[in-house]
Amino acid sequence: MTELIRLLTRAQKLLRTASDDAMSRHGVRVGQNLVLEVLWETDGLTPGELASRLHVTTPTVVNTATRMESAGLLVRRRDPADGRLVRLYLTPKAQAARQPIEEARRRLAEHATATLTDDERRHMRSALEKIIKRMTESPPDLGDA
Repeated sequence: MTELIRLLTRAQKLLRTASDDAMSRHGVRVGQNLVLEVLWETDGLTPGELASRLHVTTPTVVNTATRMESAGLLVRRRDPADGRLVRLYLTPKAQAARQPIEEARRRLAEHATATLTDDERRHMRSALEKIIKRMTESPPDLGDA
């Protein structure tokens, strides 16, 4: 079973490196593309709403938003109905990056799974979804390991 963890870790590192290379060509760091994907669908979310959709903490989104704001990818604006809230809006630069980033991610996914059959892709997706669900719903008790 430890071999499976090693393989998952190695695959994740290779995919992250390739993804970072593909995204950086468009002024986006790996991870920021996930924020963009959500905001492309629903612009103007609060950091908390975005964190909920991405299954991360609000401070993680706030830190990422700060970097993205510095890169000219988003702006923060006070909510007109509730001045206590801040909403995140994409800039024209981020909007223009949508098509090339989506295309780069599509090509990366095709490359990474090119040697798999359709059935293997379905099984891999199902297995990864089950692993994610299990680890999210029931974190391991590693004791004194």
